[in-house]
Amino acid sequence: MAISPSDAFSAELDRIAVEYRRRDSTLSPTRDSVCDPVALCRYQQRTRAILHALTVHGALPLVDKNILDVGCGGGQSLVDFESWGARRRNLAGIELREEAAQIAKSRLSSGDGAARIHTGNAAELPWPDQTFHIVNQSTVFTSILCQPLRRAVAAEMVRVLRRDGLILWYDFRVDNPFNNNVRGVGAAEIRSLFPGCAVHLYSLTLAPPLARLVVPISWTMCSLLEKLRIFNSHYLAVIRPAGNARRAVQRATPK
Repeated sequence: MAISPSDAFSAELDRIAVEYRRRDSTLSPTRDSVCDPVALCRYQQRTRAILHALTVHGALPLVDKNILDVGCGGGQSLVDFESWGARRRNLAGIELREEAAQIAKSRLSSGDGAARIHTGNAAELPWPDQTFHIVNQSTVFTSILCQPLRRAVAAEMVRVLRRDGLILWYDFRVDNPFNNNVRGVGAAEIRSLFPGCAVHLYSLTLAPPLARLVVPISWTMCSLLEKLRIFNSHYLAVIRPAGNARRAVQRATPK
């Protein structure tokens, strides 16, 4: 008997939830926290790259931008967007894990309005077409091994994106040989997931095993190695509906 797409999606979402629970129970709580020097170095380098990309692509300032984080976890990326000038009431997130979504809600439920945090499947986003100026995803797609589900999530991200908006993508471009529950997403696949869009790629983030060796010795050395790009493990991508990509870059580029 053939497996229906909905059954395949459900099985994959269950697998992802189980893997996150396993990961949370086995890894150190500070492994990806900025309390860890390697994580802090990675976070600062990624932040600089994202802000540069937002500037180049004409997305700043953020004060009036509606922003969605797909796979928002405990809300850290949304907190970052707020610190970069976005209004909390314009922020939204969706997260598969109820416990993580509750953490995001507690962090972003007061002050300047409240962010809209939903628990659910990113292949079925609960927002109308063309709602958001920026749709963000960080290390979500590498956790999805089911190719049809990857395509469904990408299609939903495009659906809720304004025609003058952009998708921010940060994810592994290579496989992790020690973890069969993730799979890297290369440049060709990123472009295939977003047909009809302009994709601008930036090689980023020194490979974690190398970073763990280098950062305790010298952050400067880590930065220099990252600039070589050949040791980098992630892509930062800016993805835009093709008709608006060139105009946005032209507006942001000094004459």
